[in-house]
Amino acid sequence: MKVTLTVNGTEHAVEVPANTLLVDLIRVNLQLTGTHVGCDTTQCGACTVHLDGRAVKACSMLAAQAEGAHVTTIEGIGDPENLHPMQAAFREHHALQCGFCTPGMIMQAIDLIDNNDGLDSQTIREGLEGNICRCTGYHNIVRAIESVANAS
Repeated sequence: MKVTLTVNGTEHAVEVPANTLLVDLIRVNLQLTGTHVGCDTTQCGACTVHLDGRAVKACSMLAAQAEGAHVTTIEGIGDPENLHPMQAAFREHHALQCGFCTPGMIMQAIDLIDNNDGLDSQTIREGLEGNICRCTGYHNIVRAIESVANAS
């Protein structure tokens, strides 16, 4: 089947089997490998992207469900010379270790700030419940998100 969607500002028309997951279309067909697959069961959040401005887990959606949608991946929010403020905050606050969860965490964090007012550390922790980091204690991740929320 043909799926047409806009990813990081570029429209794509991709032929995929009907059972293709959105994360596979992103990683395999479009070669945007910043979106990670950690569990295939929506438990870890490593595959979090924005679909029409809201954070979703791309391993829980069929590519066909994104027909006509606008998808933003980690590659679409900044680059090494011009980091997104959340990417810069994660670097500044040492909010990553191995980096595997980082793209999904950052995409979820941006969604938290975009869709909530007055974020405090408890609200941030609750908002990150669907994103798992196996390396950190989340303290620096929460600090990074708070720094961006307080700067907004």
